[in-house]
Amino acid sequence: MKIAVLFPVTEAHRRALSEAAPGAEFFFGAPPEEELPALNAVLGNPPASMLPRLSGLRLLQLCSAGVGGAYLAENALPDGCALCNASGAYGPGIAEHMLGMALSLVKRLHQYRDSQRAREWADHGEVASILGSRTLVVGLGDIGTEFGRRMAALGSSVSGVKRTPGQKPDWLTELGTLEDLDRLLPDADFVFLSLPDTPATRGLFDQERISRMKKGAVLLNAGRGTAVDTEALCDAAESGALRGACLDVTDPEPLPPGHRMWEIENILITPHVSGGFHLPYTHDRIVEICAGNLRRLAAGEPLYSLVNRKEGY
Repeated sequence: MKIAVLFPVTEAHRRALSEAAPGAEFFFGAPPEEELPALNAVLGNPPASMLPRLSGLRLLQLCSAGVGGAYLAENALPDGCALCNASGAYGPGIAEHMLGMALSLVKRLHQYRDSQRAREWADHGEVASILGSRTLVVGLGDIGTEFGRRMAALGSSVSGVKRTPGQKPDWLTELGTLEDLDRLLPDADFVFLSLPDTPATRGLFDQERISRMKKGAVLLNAGRGTAVDTEALCDAAESGALRGACLDVTDPEPLPPGHRMWEIENILITPHVSGGFHLPYTHDRIVEICAGNLRRLAAGEPLYSLVNRKEGY
């Protein structure tokens, strides 16, 4: 087998991948152009321009949880090529990042940081608590589950919705489907979104749905920015209808320098960095998923995190 690894790895990662595919020829970094048609597996997210050259590909293992449109396009990959994502790697890292943002917002830590920089001994007033609150998780996959568990541990009553019904974990007060969203939404103090970018999710939180949120609620988005109507969210935050928002993703993305959202004090923004390779645990888990799928590919076994190309995740 010939395998290209397109994302950064440590020496320990190289050993783990090599042990998962004994005898394979590895290219760490961009492979030579002449080798592209001979590659059997690509680990990482190749640019769309590379895809037409990968005629011998049997496995495209993305290192992202989301799946870009280029990989789902008709004839983007050769017949018989499996497309897998890294779902299961990102939950703890993203959940902790978003929990930190939520606490920063409701405890006004961003305002106190501004006061510190201005050398002002200022009291910014009333704060909110997670204890005794209600949380709604929209998209109860790995990331949503990890966030919901942390909110429950801090004393929030957590409900969740997912695309298909399933068994309710003990820490969850109620589990529904997207059909239950509008019923559960008005009671939630924190609404956490972890949704893929699909036709069904784009614009899900439009002006009408945002208006159904509880006054003083916080919207958190760690999935894809396209799930939220950006201008409607800005209006709700500026008017005080929402306490604010915590966003690791935006629409558009990157957020243009002149966009009004940058200036809205009660919207906290990070530039899509809650995942990635910032947390060593996440990096290691991505490599574990890649190594596991290399073993399964060689053995002809079912692959982890196989993407349903029709659904987009």
